[in-house]
Amino acid sequence: MPEGPSIVILREAAAGFAGRKVRAVHGNSREPIQRLAGKRLVALHSWGKHFLMEFDGFAVRIHFMLFGSYRIDERKATPARLGLEFTGGRELNFYACSVRFIEQPLDEVYDWSADVMNDAWDPAAARRKLRARPDALAADALLDQDVFAGVGNIIKNEVLHRIRVHPESRIGALPPRKLGQLVAEARQYSFDFLEWKKAFVLRKHWQVHAKKTCPRDGTELSYRKELGLARRRAFWCSRCQRLYA
Repeated sequence: MPEGPSIVILREAAAGFAGRKVRAVHGNSREPIQRLAGKRLVALHSWGKHFLMEFDGFAVRIHFMLFGSYRIDERKATPARLGLEFTGGRELNFYACSVRFIEQPLDEVYDWSADVMNDAWDPAAARRKLRARPDALAADALLDQDVFAGVGNIIKNEVLHRIRVHPESRIGALPPRKLGQLVAEARQYSFDFLEWKKAFVLRKHWQVHAKKTCPRDGTELSYRKELGLARRRAFWCSRCQRLYA
């Protein structure tokens, strides 16, 4: 599943489509996608794991789910969920994803301050939301899109290792300093992720995700195939990541 930084990369790569008119539409989405024909793309946005295409009076939300992908100015052999052919011979094609129309203004639908990659990100609001969830596991809290829009499983595992917190720690048991670190690193690691992914070196920087040994102390990493309410993979060091319970 693409995480927030990957959606930012898509938004930046597709920026040149803004202002272009949709010439033709294809795809197997059940949404009424033909309504896009003849419409002009006003702007592109990202919120967490959502890629948003704004048209006059409505928007289209793309969520890549677990296996979604996209192609710019080319096509895959498999049918697209949504394919947009623009003036100038350019194309945006989306595969194995969720397509939804949004009829309300995006500012009424999205809390931009919850997006860890957005300039409007509000760390104080994130801390308030976390304090209202004292029983939540740290691993689940980081994956809560209402608090950390854009954070996915890779970022979760790496952030918790960075701040030396066990994924099964309770939010209410974290000292204020650790809570502040969790909030700060969720954003910082997301931007590190963005930089590394653009340079095609992201995997080289993983410390615990999909790894076997802790780079800090050489301890064999613990692994859980499904951890917490989110039931996502977890990797952690039982020696240097403290359990706050």
